[in-house]
Amino acid sequence: MSKDDKLIDFAAERDKRIHDLRDKKLNEMRDAFEQALPLPKGKKKPAGKPKKR
Repeated sequence: MSKDDKLIDFAAERDKRIHDLRDKKLNEMRDAFEQALPLPKGKKKPAGKPKKR
């Protein structure tokens, strides 16, 4: 007889695999966009004097 801890939920495993494939595709697309249209680096605000009221 097989034990319950050895059972595999194939639907859950398939969902995980599909999710991983979509994440991989999303990361590839994100990398391609970053190469094609690089985002400018964020500008730091100068630490100036506080405004007088």
